[in-house]
Amino acid sequence: MGWPISHSRSPVIHGYWIKQLGLRGAYVPLAVNPVALPQALSGLSALGFAGCNLTLPHKVDALAHVHQLDDVARQIGAVNTVVVNPDGSLRGTNTDAFGYIQSLHEAQPAWQARQGAAVVLGAGGAARAIIWALADAGVTDIRLINRSPDKAQALANQMGAPVRAYPWEQRQDALSDAGLLVNTTTQGMQGQPALDIDLAKLPVHAVVSDIVYTPLQTDLLQRAQHRGNPTVNGLGMLLHQARPGFAAWFGVMPEVTPALWQALIASL
Repeated sequence: MGWPISHSRSPVIHGYWIKQLGLRGAYVPLAVNPVALPQALSGLSALGFAGCNLTLPHKVDALAHVHQLDDVARQIGAVNTVVVNPDGSLRGTNTDAFGYIQSLHEAQPAWQARQGAAVVLGAGGAARAIIWALADAGVTDIRLINRSPDKAQALANQMGAPVRAYPWEQRQDALSDAGLLVNTTTQGMQGQPALDIDLAKLPVHAVVSDIVYTPLQTDLLQRAQHRGNPTVNGLGMLLHQARPGFAAWFGVMPEVTPALWQALIASL
C-alpha cells in the first residue's frame, strides 16, 4: 500500500519468490489514498490477505491502525510490514532496519560503525528505521538533517543519543568528518529534482547510500562515484527488507539470489 505505488518493485520480488517456491498466492500493488488507510487496513482480513507492506506516506500513520506492535516497530515509530493474525487482528512490524544493514554490509563489507559519523537526510519512516539500525550497529554520532527543522528535532528527541538534528543549511558542513551519508528523501527519484547537496567536504572514504532505486544510479550516487566514494544503491535494502515479511506471511524465509537481482534490475 502506498500513494503513489506505481514505482514499487516489491511485486516483482514477492512474485518471483511465490513462483520459485511453488506457493499459491499473489502480491499486488494497492494505491491507497492516505485518508483511506484505516479502511484499507481493516479490510485486509475480510479480503483474505495474509498481510501487506506499507510505503510512503503510510509508515508512521499505520501505527494508530494496527492492533499490535512488535518492539522494533514501536522503537522505530514506523510500520512497513503488517501481518494478519489468525483471529483477524493486525500486527505491525518493521523490516526496513534489517534490510538496510544487510544491504550496507552486502554492498560495502568494509564499512564499520566506528569509521565516522553517519549523516542521514530526511525524517520520514525510512529515516527512522535507518537511524535505529545504525545506532543498533554501534554508530555513536548520527547527524539528522531535514528541510523541516522541527520534524528533524522531534525525531532526534524521540530517538535520543546518539542522534542530533542539524539545520538544512548546515548539510554540507555536517559531511566534513562523516563515514556514511544516507539519503532517505525522495529527491533523486524519477520525476523528482536531484538531491541538493554539495559533496566537496565529504571524505573520499565515506560510503554514500541512497535508498531511492528508480533510477538505480541516482544523481547523488553518480557524483559520489565520480569523486571516488564507495556507494550503495537502494535495491539491496528493498530486497532484504522483503525477506522477513515474506517469511511472516508464507512461512518460508526466501533468499536473495543473483537471478532475483537480475529480474529486479530488468524491471527498472
